[in-house]
Amino acid sequence: MIEKLQQSIENLLFEKITSLKVYANEVTIEVAKEHLVDVAKVLRDQDEFQFEQLIDLCGVDYLHYGQDEWATNEASSSGFERGRDVGEKESTWDQSRFAVVYHLLSITLNQRLRVKVFVDEENMMIPSIISIWNCADWFEREAFDLFGILFEGHPDLRRILTDYGFIGHPFRKDFPVIGNLEMRFDEEKKQCIYEPVSIEERVLVPRVIRKDLKRLDG
Repeated sequence: MIEKLQQSIENLLFEKITSLKVYANEVTIEVAKEHLVDVAKVLRDQDEFQFEQLIDLCGVDYLHYGQDEWATNEASSSGFERGRDVGEKESTWDQSRFAVVYHLLSITLNQRLRVKVFVDEENMMIPSIISIWNCADWFEREAFDLFGILFEGHPDLRRILTDYGFIGHPFRKDFPVIGNLEMRFDEEKKQCIYEPVSIEERVLVPRVIRKDLKRLDG
């Protein structure tokens, strides 16, 4: 099944894709954003693909890719300091900072495909695929809200998860975990008041489950 899908992609989309990878029994292709709509049409309409459904669309921020702050292969008993003394690490990432990832499903052929499109930080515009899969409407709004990615041709591109007056995009890696503003309801003014956050950001140490520990539940 995977080999047949891979061969069909190479035969029909060879000039439209920039990369094809197979990992963990899954196929991922990379497409330049100027070819996205054309590739999406082929993937939906060609008999070899028949990807009738877009099951997910998400944004990705590679800002700190390759700069791991945690020694996650060790037990968390080393404590809080393990999350603070991180040192300087150079990023190994040499592509665009942002990407949009599409997960496609063909019910007819029982096959899946991941499509990745990179987006430059200087030009966050990418074509909308609502004309191909209608369900992309809210997915694209979510990616815009959380990452600031703009979808050209979207009929109603506005925030969907954050507040109307929200500033910034909370899933970007440089957005503070505690946010910038907090909201409270003022009883005297009878309205919502926005103020700078009053809590302090703290570093959390992730818990690690060691492979050599036996299950406690027997």
